[in-house]
Parts: sequence; C-alpha cells; structure tokens
Amino acid sequence: MTMTSRTETKPPTDLPPSTSLRTPSMWSSDIAILIYVALGTILAQLLAGGRFGFHRDELATLDDARHLAWGYIAYPPITPFFARVSLTLFGTSLHGFRFFAALAQAVAVLLTGLMARELGGGWGAQLVAAAAAIPFCLASGALMQYVAFDYLCWVLTAYFVLRLLESENPRWWLAIGTSIGLGMMAKYTMGFFAIGIVVGVLLTKTRRHLTSKWLWIGVGLSILVFLPNLIWQVQHHFISLDFLHHIHERDVRIGRTKGFLPDQLKLTLLAFPLWLAGLYFYLGSKAGSRFRMLGWMYVVPLVLFIVAKGRGYYLGAAYPMLYAAGAVWGEQRLRSLSRVGAACVRTLAWTALAADILLVGAIVIPPAPVNSALWKFASKNNGDLVEELGWPELVQTVAQIRDSLPAEDRAHLGIMAGNYGETGAINLYGPTYRLPQAISGINSFWQRGYGNPPPETLIVVGLSRSFLQRNFANCQLAGHFPNPYGIENEESRDHPDIYVCRGLRQSWPDFWKDFQYYG
Repeated sequence: MTMTSRTETKPPTDLPPSTSLRTPSMWSSDIAILIYVALGTILAQLLAGGRFGFHRDELATLDDARHLAWGYIAYPPITPFFARVSLTLFGTSLHGFRFFAALAQAVAVLLTGLMARELGGGWGAQLVAAAAAIPFCLASGALMQYVAFDYLCWVLTAYFVLRLLESENPRWWLAIGTSIGLGMMAKYTMGFFAIGIVVGVLLTKTRRHLTSKWLWIGVGLSILVFLPNLIWQVQHHFISLDFLHHIHERDVRIGRTKGFLPDQLKLTLLAFPLWLAGLYFYLGSKAGSRFRMLGWMYVVPLVLFIVAKGRGYYLGAAYPMLYAAGAVWGEQRLRSLSRVGAACVRTLAWTALAADILLVGAIVIPPAPVNSALWKFASKNNGDLVEELGWPELVQTVAQIRDSLPAEDRAHLGIMAGNYGETGAINLYGPTYRLPQAISGINSFWQRGYGNPPPETLIVVGLSRSFLQRNFANCQLAGHFPNPYGIENEESRDHPDIYVCRGLRQSWPDFWKDFQYYG
C-alpha cells in the first residue's frame, strides 16, 4: 500500500449516511469549499493588508534573503529562503514579499478543515474547524515572519499523524518525519511538538509502531532534512543557542512570558469552547480513543512551554488539530438536540467565529489610514503596526545628512545602525540615494563585517550618545528620526537621535570583536 492510498472509510454508526456519502460536483465538494475559504484569506491579505510599510522584523528577513545561507543567528533558513523567492518573483513589492506567509497560513486553514473531514466530520464541521483557524491565519500571514512557516509545519505534522492513525498505514511516518525536519528549519520550537509526538507514541497504542521500520526511517528523514542547519550551527559554534538564551532572558525580564496561560484564551478568543471540546474528544471520549496521541501532542508542548517560560503564541499552531476534533464532536452532539436547539447552537457558534474573524482582521490588517479611529484602535492592540512606519523617511533623512557633509567625509563614509530595522531599511531604500550599505553589530549583520576599507566617518542611527562618546573621539548631533505621522514607536521613543562620528578610539577589528549583540 502506498502512502497516498487510504483504507476505505465507512461512516461511523452514529452518523447518518448522508454525512459522508454526499456526491456534489467537483466545484461544490467539501474540499472545494475549504479551498475557497483558504483562498479568501489570501484575498483578504491582498485587499486589506500591506497598506503601511515593511515591519522592522521583515526588514531583517529581507536583508538576510540577499545573503542566503543554511542558517542565521536569529532563525533557521526557511523564512529567508521564501523571502528570496518573493524578491525574485515580485521585487520589493510589500504584497509580494508577504505572499508566501499568507499562502502558508491559507494552507493551514485548508488542512484544519481536512482534519475534521478525516475524523468523520461533515461539511458543516469542516467549515467550523477552518473558520476557527482563520483569526490566527490572518494575524500570522499579515507579516513575512517565521511564525507563518512554523505554524504550517505544526499543522501539517498533525495532519499526517491523523492520517497515520486513521489509515493504520505506517508509511505516513515518512511524511511526519519530513514535516518535523522542515519545521526545525523554520523555527526550533518544532522540537517541543516532536517531544509531544514521542510521548504520544509511548502512552498510546501507537507504540506498536516502534517496531516498524517506517517510523525509524521517518526519524532519519527528519534528521536528514534538518542536517544542513545543524552543520551550520556546528560550524558557527551553535551561536543560535546564545541568541535564544539572550532573547529568552530578555522576554522573562520584561514580562513577556508571564501571561502564557491567559494568552491561550487571547489566541483562541471565542473559539475556546471548540478546542476544549477537541481536547476532550482526544483524551476523554471513547470515540476519540483511536486518536488519543493527538491529545498528548497538545498537552506535552503546553506543559513544556509553561515550565520553560515560553511566550503565549508559541503554542498557537497546536490548536487547529483541536478545532477539527471539537467541530466533529460538536456536530455529533447536535444530533441529540431538537431542530430548534441545534439551530440556536449553530447560530451562536457561527456568530462567535465571525466575530473573532472580524475583530482580528480589523486589528492586524485594518482597512483604514494611519491615525484614523480604526487605526488607533488597531495599533493599541497590535504594536506591530507602529513599527511599519517611518522607514523610507529615515533613509531620506540619512541621505540629507550625508549630502550636508564635506566632500572628504563623503569619500570615506559609512552608516552604522543600532537595530536590524534601521540597518535593513537603509540597505533597502539606500540605493535610491546612493548610500553605502549599513553596518551593525546585531544578529547576522555582525557576521557581514564593517567593510573594506573600513569607514572613517560614520552616520550613526539608533545608538546612544554615551556609547558613541566612549568609542569615538568626536560625535555631533546631526538630526532626528523623522516622525511624519506623530506616532510613538521604538525609534521615536527610544533612540530618535542621529549622529555624525569620527575618530574610532581603537582599531576596527578590536572594536568589531566586542560590538556583537543580539536583539
């Protein structure tokens, strides 16, 4: 039996034959409707998203995409790879740059509906499950970040596990191993999900697969897919562990990890009864005993993230498999209600899911101009929006400062930036003004060095006066970060000053050696 084949599935005895024996046309089939829903999320991103500018994190990813490698300090290589494909296909179009993130999330929505289908759900359950996944899809697909691809890999892995359990075909371990490896190439939190899979195998009847060669081939495939990044980490002395340690300490220090459990309700909003029902279906119901492994695949990462003090959104990708089960369980329970009662429950459920979708859409892709009432509401609840503004104006200001310098300074000029947003913005928009590429000590920018020959005069953005006075003989205030919209973000609040500095107090190699930092 090949992996793509599946045993013939008979309708569960408690379901009417019409649930699984519908024979609509190809264009109106269950799968077709799920595809339309998924494509609708991409359309929403294209129509309402991309109204402002590149986010700080996207500017770093865009710059890394121009320097393809098997690893980066801040993340594995999949996100910069797709960013490079976007640049090749669409140039520096904002919509084009975000396309693959939106596509990844749309596929995750489709897979959520398909999981409900594999569990025996009718078209109603499939749509409910898919709709529950849309809010996170809109949020994650709104920016070109590793969250989108990490999320897809978790959902894809859960789907393959479900197919394994439903079909009893051990060849699905090949797909499971491949998706785990791809997940590790997107974000290292896939390791927590993989631990959940191991525990799920050991604690359920799935442990009989431990004697199957296909499970161990799947393990080998996961390692093989991840191997290029692992080799890169070895070659760079596992520098990403230093980065992750620093970022984790920062998140704990400033309180980003305190609300992990409340954050789970923020992630799922009014769909929380659905995932609770799904968790019960997997772990507590007789009907779900066959799929109990999926329940452990949620519980184990949940506990691990609590112990490790992870951020709330790290677990977001574990909910689609619960939505699918919850929708199927709910569909079965509706049959015990009267027609009026069932109609009321359906109306309430769809109202709640629609409210979630509209609320999240208004916050993450507000169809409104900057400083409008809707935009102010959205930016108050979504801090990413304010970090998408002001970057072209910053680069224009730097160019004006460059033009005001004497010719001898312009001949040996460099631009030094404090964070990856500033560095990425200058490298993106700077060629229009014939600016040199910016240098920085942050993350992978530090690995690219300070240029040859090194600069003698520097325009410095995003670094404190005290740091510059310690390291340069002469620094003069030359300008400020422009704030055309009058909003407060990291640039306008924390480091608005732009300096011109000369006379590095030590050699460039000695300075650069100690200039490395993470953020």
